[in-house]
Amino acid sequence: MNFKTVVVLPAYNAAKTLEKTVADLPRELVDEIILVDDFSRDETAALAEKLGLTVHRHASNRGYGANQKTCYQVALDKGADIIVMVHPDYQYDPKAVKYLVGLIREGYADVMLGSRIRSRKEALAGGMPLYKYFGNRFLTFWENVLSGYNLSEWHTGLRAYHRDVLEAINFKNNSDGFVFDSQALFQIIEKGYTIGEIPVPVRYFPEASSVDFGASVKYGILTLGVAVGFFLKKVLRSTIG
Repeated sequence: MNFKTVVVLPAYNAAKTLEKTVADLPRELVDEIILVDDFSRDETAALAEKLGLTVHRHASNRGYGANQKTCYQVALDKGADIIVMVHPDYQYDPKAVKYLVGLIREGYADVMLGSRIRSRKEALAGGMPLYKYFGNRFLTFWENVLSGYNLSEWHTGLRAYHRDVLEAINFKNNSDGFVFDSQALFQIIEKGYTIGEIPVPVRYFPEASSVDFGASVKYGILTLGVAVGFFLKKVLRSTIG
């Protein structure tokens, strides 16, 4: 069976890293690359057009979650069977896309994640700030406890979806901010889809996007709220049932 594979790039001020990201994508597997520019202040959109990508622009800065909503809807409208999100800041290795896509094509999983947490030493050596590492571990622990899953990381920005998954979850009602990613995973679990993951290298460097400590704390609080809400809903359903 032929699978139309589309890579989506949720972009904001990614001009310095976009070309490297696109160059490392496995083009033999990718039918189209869509970049959604969230009102960047640099030349991201112009460079994307020069590179031959399909470009959509937001008329204002709407946020990371809102960017993903546009990415996924455009990809679905174009008939994509597998949609892969890659951050264009080059923090995630685009070459790993072929493995994510392959496991979905072979039916091993409906969703594939690229996990940056293989060991504490490796994550920190890759430049992940200490507070981000421990925050990631803390949130992932509680998300696993409350969901009944055992993922090594809930907060990766490298993700691949079968189109059936995105059509089944109501991602358009999710947050326009960073908590979108956790909301989507809980929706996927609620629908009973299978989730797989592979390890990917950690790459933090000055040009890679990263939220500051204050935004990370806010994100953590919102994420825990989503996890607790999922758990309470599950308990309520089992009680009623």
